[in-house]
Amino acid sequence: MFSPTKAREHRVSPHLALIAVQLMFGTWPIVAKVVLRAISSTGLVAIRVGGAAIALSLLQRRLGQLRQLPRRDILWLVLVSFLGVVWNQLLYVKGLSLTTAINATLLCTTIPVCTLVISILLGHDRLSVRRMLGVALAAGGVIFLVDPFRADFSGQTMLGNLLIVANSLFYGAYIALSKDLFKRYGALNVITWIFVIGSVFTVPLGLFELPSAQMSVVSPLIVGAVIYTILVPTVAAYYLNAWALARVAPSTVATYIYLQPLIAFSLAPLVLGEHWHARTLIACVLIFAGVAIVTRRGRSQAVREVVERPDALAH
Repeated sequence: MFSPTKAREHRVSPHLALIAVQLMFGTWPIVAKVVLRAISSTGLVAIRVGGAAIALSLLQRRLGQLRQLPRRDILWLVLVSFLGVVWNQLLYVKGLSLTTAINATLLCTTIPVCTLVISILLGHDRLSVRRMLGVALAAGGVIFLVDPFRADFSGQTMLGNLLIVANSLFYGAYIALSKDLFKRYGALNVITWIFVIGSVFTVPLGLFELPSAQMSVVSPLIVGAVIYTILVPTVAAYYLNAWALARVAPSTVATYIYLQPLIAFSLAPLVLGEHWHARTLIACVLIFAGVAIVTRRGRSQAVREVVERPDALAH
């Protein structure tokens, strides 16, 4: 018997997982800046993706044999891997090195919009005033937080800005297109294959950058930052994101991305000595209101299936 308590747990658990994902992803830019002192952007991506592929493969082997996917889904899996890992990682890290953190935060607000449009086209989401209002409200909060008038859109940062926009488009497409694979074959199994495939393309690129690495400045701090990057904002974050995506609508997963700027600004007092101010508090209200609107009751067909058909969880 599927009790109301268990039904509530299955409705709440994906959202708790998505909050944890944003906490992990929110620390990634800060840790990346530490690693980039010694390793190039391409080298960092190769280490992150290759290390995650190894860690996920070992975890999958310990928990159960890595299942092969049907041939009809191989090309789909490769496409998802390129969108969510190869192009997403390379474009974001390179773009971040060519533009400002404010620009990157501002431009990443396009991810939920891209996800919602693609998800509607695929039939995972339905166009509604509520969803559009929630996305717009949360986006407005982020834009207000980073203050676009402080953004630098000069020719010096234009290439980096374009790379961040392309990254946002690819990641939004990844969220929308990968949902069906996660539902059918399991989050851990699919995310492992995604990173294994991604490492085939990113690791060789990183090897070309290895000679330029400044090994003389590699310290225990940088080594620790690399290990953290692999295990926390990659292995743990990508898995929990995939697990949640199998249970809620892609637009819901994408909207939680708006929490990342708040997390970054929360860490600023500890890392940069900055302080919260009125602008931060107003943005906080707008972002949380937008997320709440998108994720309130009736949020996705996947959740309704869990409540109505408990056997849907048996996979």
